[in-house]
Amino acid sequence: MTRAAAIDLATGLADGGRFLSDLTELVAVQSESQNPAKAADLLGYLTDQMLPRLTQLGMTCTIYDNPDPAGGPILVAERIEGATLPTVLCYGHGDVVHGQADAWRAGLHPYTPVVEGDRIYGRGAADNKGQHLVNLLAFEAVIAARGALGFNLKLLIEMSEETGSPGLKAFCATHRPQLQADVLIASDGPRLQPDTATLFMGARGALNFDLLVDLREGAHHSGNWGGLLADPALILAHALASLTDARGQIQVPEWRPNSLNDAVRAALQDLPIDLAQGPQIDRGWGEAALTPAERAFGWNSFAVLAMKSGVPEAPVNAISGHARATCQLRFVVGTDPQTILPALRAHLDQHGFQSVQIIAPNENGFSATRLDPDHPWVTFTAKSITETTGKPPHLLPNLAGSLPNDVFAETLGLPTVWVPHSYRGCLQHGPNEHMLASVARDGLAVMAGLFWDIGAGNTPA
Repeated sequence: MTRAAAIDLATGLADGGRFLSDLTELVAVQSESQNPAKAADLLGYLTDQMLPRLTQLGMTCTIYDNPDPAGGPILVAERIEGATLPTVLCYGHGDVVHGQADAWRAGLHPYTPVVEGDRIYGRGAADNKGQHLVNLLAFEAVIAARGALGFNLKLLIEMSEETGSPGLKAFCATHRPQLQADVLIASDGPRLQPDTATLFMGARGALNFDLLVDLREGAHHSGNWGGLLADPALILAHALASLTDARGQIQVPEWRPNSLNDAVRAALQDLPIDLAQGPQIDRGWGEAALTPAERAFGWNSFAVLAMKSGVPEAPVNAISGHARATCQLRFVVGTDPQTILPALRAHLDQHGFQSVQIIAPNENGFSATRLDPDHPWVTFTAKSITETTGKPPHLLPNLAGSLPNDVFAETLGLPTVWVPHSYRGCLQHGPNEHMLASVARDGLAVMAGLFWDIGAGNTPA
């Protein structure tokens, strides 16, 4: 059997309906890690869905309790074919965010996949069940074609990524000998464009925090007390406005990274970031001296995710006693996460906002990571994808979003290469999440070709 035969077997799993039937089973599991009532589904996803599939691949599996009580179980599987063969660590997460069933379009339900044209709707279809399913089926195709993978495979599936991967770093530190490998190759996040494969070698970090102005108990009549009582909503609005200028350029000096060098700029040059199926880019927003690709992949971004004062759905003529905003900083390599909140405190104090409290997050954040685009494993993977698809993939130094890549890059010390099988318009985390069947099929071909090439030898040292 040949490389082409392995790819044909993999794409046949899409064409013959196997991918869709398997994805339907995975999506049906309501594995919401943000919902304590779904704890049994987190374990059930591993025991009922992953174990049978991985055992069929000839993998030895163990399910571990998470060392952090806030985290879900973790599955580790391995297929060892030879002591001298290269070892690949693969990763996926089986947990999803809240289903939000009431918010989905008529005719759709988060846990009952529906196919409309090229779209496969369902919670987790894109993030991340469909993506690690592509990789599992590609492994299956290579084994069927060759009779073996030709390399050692280790796989980690966690069930807490959507809550910040609590316990994952401690787990990997404890189990580092068991998880030793030559490279991490995994799939999450979106392609830059649906019709072209993407490689990214790291991720931006993310830190969520709340800003709170709490001045007094209760609300007081705006006629009797207007002009006499400080308005917490206005104070908070001015404090937030001091963090960026009117076009969103960050004004906290420590939040402005120093890592957008010539090599990163060169990697991002001419990348097509506009997306026909998503919102139009606001070109007058963000750092004025940067291109849109540099803003998304080489720079930090600050966002107000939610804010509230009073009762917006039922306002009354009263001055609220408090106002609160949930904020987020996405940051690249070159920003020290330990300085983010102290720098914010200093900035607020300097601008006269001592009454604004900073509420640190309870959940884990993700650190920023980045692998050199010229790393041998990146070159190897890009060459394989080019051979399969007939065109080179888009190369991103890091994803604009956030992943627990620091666990693999730093705790385990691995080069990390991510090959996503989704696209930026997939609506992950929101209603109507979907995966494109065409991207899944292309992903099956890409991964079958890549895994075949790893098993054929000549991999990086």
